[in-house]
Amino acid sequence: MKKPIKPAREFISPSDLTFGLSTCKRCLWIKYWYKLSAPLQMPLVGTLSTLQEERFHNADMPTIDPSLRPGTVTKWGEFVKSKPLQINGADTRWRILGKYDLVSTNGDGTIGLIDCKVSDSQRDSGAFYSPQLEAYAYALENPAAGKGHSVASMGLLIWKPATTIGNDITSYGFGVFQKYVSVERDVANFLATIADFINVLEGELPDAGPQCTTCSYLLARNALDAL
Repeated sequence: MKKPIKPAREFISPSDLTFGLSTCKRCLWIKYWYKLSAPLQMPLVGTLSTLQEERFHNADMPTIDPSLRPGTVTKWGEFVKSKPLQINGADTRWRILGKYDLVSTNGDGTIGLIDCKVSDSQRDSGAFYSPQLEAYAYALENPAAGKGHSVASMGLLIWKPATTIGNDITSYGFGVFQKYVSVERDVANFLATIADFINVLEGELPDAGPQCTTCSYLLARNALDAL
């Protein structure tokens, strides 16, 4: 596959730092150089995420979890764009661009970052999502324009569907178990991850990921077409 002169997009999505590198580097490379990715069939994800996030607009942070410093959720669903990312002290063409879920304004002048999840996955850990949240934190602390703000805390606010509720057709619903998972700042790991990410993008077309369902399907489909 011929590499274009310029990538189709130069803004790195924070979620790709979690799911892109760990799933398939070939699909990741094609996404950024050709702006082509497999369609996702998750019709309820957006609806559930919006409902969860709206529940915490203007919430006091300690009511979400007692470990959080005094502050209030003042921003939600806003895009953030970073200045150019660096490798070995030199600017690259790549920046972070993403939309965070919740951000608090804390009494001490810092901010808190919360990523909302409606999930029942065993991967819902701070270590797994650390690069994604650090990407948002990088953009908030190093914005493309304006003043940066120090991110004092990061965490996952997880809703795990647990029960059904309601007594008639006007009130049926799902009850959830809520858990807040603190994500410790790990800038060194983020910088190493982003360097690996950029090196993949700037290199030639990688091999398919061994567990990539998209690549496996395409290989099987092409084999059938060849019969």
